[in-house]
Amino acid sequence: MSIDKSKPVLVTGATGYVAGWLVQRLLDEGITVHAAVRNPNKEEKVAHLKAAAAKSSGDIKFFKSDLLEEGSYEEAMQGCEVVFHTASPFVTDVKDAQRDLIDPAEKGTANVLESAKKIASVRRVVVTSSCAAIYTDAIDTVNAPNGRIDESIWNETASLTYQPYSYSKTLAEKKAWEIAETQNNWDLVTINPSFVMGPPLNPKATTSESFNILKQLGDGTLKAGVPKMGVGVVDVRDVAEAHFQAGYNDNAKGRYITSGHNTDFLKMALQLQDRYGADYPLPKKALPKWLLMIVGPMANKLFTRQFIKNNVNIEWNADNSKIQNELGIKFRPLKDSMVDGFQALVDANIFATK
Repeated sequence: MSIDKSKPVLVTGATGYVAGWLVQRLLDEGITVHAAVRNPNKEEKVAHLKAAAAKSSGDIKFFKSDLLEEGSYEEAMQGCEVVFHTASPFVTDVKDAQRDLIDPAEKGTANVLESAKKIASVRRVVVTSSCAAIYTDAIDTVNAPNGRIDESIWNETASLTYQPYSYSKTLAEKKAWEIAETQNNWDLVTINPSFVMGPPLNPKATTSESFNILKQLGDGTLKAGVPKMGVGVVDVRDVAEAHFQAGYNDNAKGRYITSGHNTDFLKMALQLQDRYGADYPLPKKALPKWLLMIVGPMANKLFTRQFIKNNVNIEWNADNSKIQNELGIKFRPLKDSMVDGFQALVDANIFATK
């Protein structure tokens, strides 16, 4: 299916971490972006997108919309052949998982895709899902066929009470495929990133969990050591490129694991050592698993004993060959993602003192 680049595209959640880079990529291509945001008048949230548009050959138009307000994306969708649905919360510290995670993810996806069924111009919908829709804990990748996850696998271990973020991503993506089956006007492609790192376009207004990790690496919170927790990591700029290719590449179909590196939190922290180790209290060693079992649940409610048992000192492994072969995605080195992300926080004076 060939998509017309002269037609506008919709990006939901356009002020988000991944969405910012996607919007810039689209603008640089000369495409008109319909940016759906909660509050277009909040200058600190949209200024970086306006600046990107000013420097590009593309154009940007802002639309007010809300994940839980039915039909609120329809105006923004008019005339668009591609809809990029990136809006979904990435927070792990929530008071009410159903209200704060499940509803915005699942109902929001249904809201956007049901609207796409009504807009005749839409030919492709790209949904930002997550590797969290495929696995919950690193141990799930070990237990997967051939000891690694691929696009055929669905998360069956998360729940409302255990890793509700992963549960929300699973329900939202399943809902997307369910709705896609009910129509023939557009095809659905999902991008399933692992842990996204790298520089934000708007460091002051970024709420992504990725920055909590970077901040804790640099502010001394983790100076005694970091849990050697198996994760996949991917650069935010590569995730944006993956979305772009998913929207415009004729070969794009189905789900795509978007992960550059099978790694862990200690290896990630060590990437920063030679450049920043003299100035910031970066961790140099792993916290022992037995110690985490004792203090983890007290230090952080997410660090339950079950979570520690299933993730710490467990290797994480995913097969990323599909996106490389079908969409031609090349992944940046882990060091580039870590250093560029950390430097963005330094430049934004996120760390109060050196």
